[in-house]
Amino acid sequence: MPAERLKVDVEGRALELSNLDKVLYPKAGFTKGEVIDYYTRIAPVLLPHLGDRALTRIRFPNGVDGGSFFEKNAPAATPEWVRTENLPAPGSSKGRETIDYVVCDDLPTLVWLANLAALELHTPQWKIGEHPDMMVVDLDPGAPAALKQCCQVALLMRDRLASDGIDSYPKTSGKKGMQLCCPIAGTQSSDDVSAYAKRIAQELEQAHPKLIVSKMAKNLRPGKVFIDWSQNNAAKTTVAPYSLRAQAVPSVSTPLTWDEVSAGAAGKRPSTRPYTADEVLKRVARQGDLLAPLLDGGPELPAVS
Repeated sequence: MPAERLKVDVEGRALELSNLDKVLYPKAGFTKGEVIDYYTRIAPVLLPHLGDRALTRIRFPNGVDGGSFFEKNAPAATPEWVRTENLPAPGSSKGRETIDYVVCDDLPTLVWLANLAALELHTPQWKIGEHPDMMVVDLDPGAPAALKQCCQVALLMRDRLASDGIDSYPKTSGKKGMQLCCPIAGTQSSDDVSAYAKRIAQELEQAHPKLIVSKMAKNLRPGKVFIDWSQNNAAKTTVAPYSLRAQAVPSVSTPLTWDEVSAGAAGKRPSTRPYTADEVLKRVARQGDLLAPLLDGGPELPAVS
């Protein structure tokens, strides 16, 4: 029997939605229709963070327990109105020299992606044709360290960056870790941004060797928080704020206040469990976009000698 399709108009674009009752998060009973509803409702704060950035999607056509695949290239049958950009693809796993990336600048594109079960949305730190306008520091805990320790490291990182005049804004990854996002001038190369982030990570590791590690080697990470400065490589992407994650519950990469990070460092929420789609919608209704300052630019980073 053919899948039931629902024809909808989204801001003047005709879309066909399918399998809306299909459960994509089995343990939570969260359906594809609810995924589309979440992305539609969160779009006002999500789209500005996706705009003009090459988008990598992780698709889960059979739900979070049913396997997944990364997708950078625009798929076959991409609507003609979806924006695509042909960009170099260094290190492509398929040997491509360039990729036709999807750029999600509007609600119709976002709904189209959600209908493809593109649950996770990942972006680079640069806009198309430009230098990075954001530095991202990924905090990845090695068990038994957890989000509590990430919050502790985030506070240390915040204060160190502030001493250089760099503002930082925290969010959970939606999984076990978190990221700090820093608006920067967009005048320096990804190599320069990575070099600065690496230097700060090494400084904090030297000051707090029992808590922090700056090297990627797995054997060094148990019980510590790995500060992944390499996220600023031009070929790397980071999960976008407000993106869903493929967890047992429909968890979200959630912007936090620094008061919440301080509470997390003390062992209170957000270090106990992830925020879900419904909770994030309520948070945004109360707080707006806590990461809005990322859209306004920032200073140049100090040069690394």
